[in-house]
Amino acid sequence: MSEVASDIVVASRLRVAVHAADSLRRTALCKVVAEAGHIVVGLQDEADIVLADGSRPTEEVRNVIGLGIADDRLRGALPREADPRQIDAAIRAVAAGLIVRAPVRENGFGATRESEGHALLTPRELEVLAALAEGMTNKAIARRLEISLHTVKFHVESLFRKLGARTRTEAVAKAAERRRSEIIML
Repeated sequence: MSEVASDIVVASRLRVAVHAADSLRRTALCKVVAEAGHIVVGLQDEADIVLADGSRPTEEVRNVIGLGIADDRLRGALPREADPRQIDAAIRAVAAGLIVRAPVRENGFGATRESEGHALLTPRELEVLAALAEGMTNKAIARRLEISLHTVKFHVESLFRKLGARTRTEAVAKAAERRRSEIIML
């Protein structure tokens, strides 16, 4: 695998530590993380990502995704009401080195400006992109993600369009370049 490709590969099972002052909220977030296929670890354990609800853990230096936290130092920021798919997408994106930002509002997500729409990659597109970076064929991607070959082709074409690429290699390279230069807006 090339150096560029290894930069954007997103592990399917990440170690996620959950920080929440409220034990019921922490339990609910742990369930969301586990159901997304990740491994829930303690704050003192080695973790790829820290998912923090309401407040950032004191002196945390790892990649933190904050729910309802307005802090520009965080690698990820989502509204407190983010749904499980948004949380999983943010975990995978931050693990891939991207910065995730969504308006932190009382009423959830705000509208995305039309000009930003082309830049958004869906969680499934991120999975397909990671598989492309591994050099997998469409058929192998379809098997891994348990989707049809037609759906894989649709996602690959969507990636090409959103990344402005004409080939799989160019898509992987442009995604790695974009990761280093942009903030991803959810």
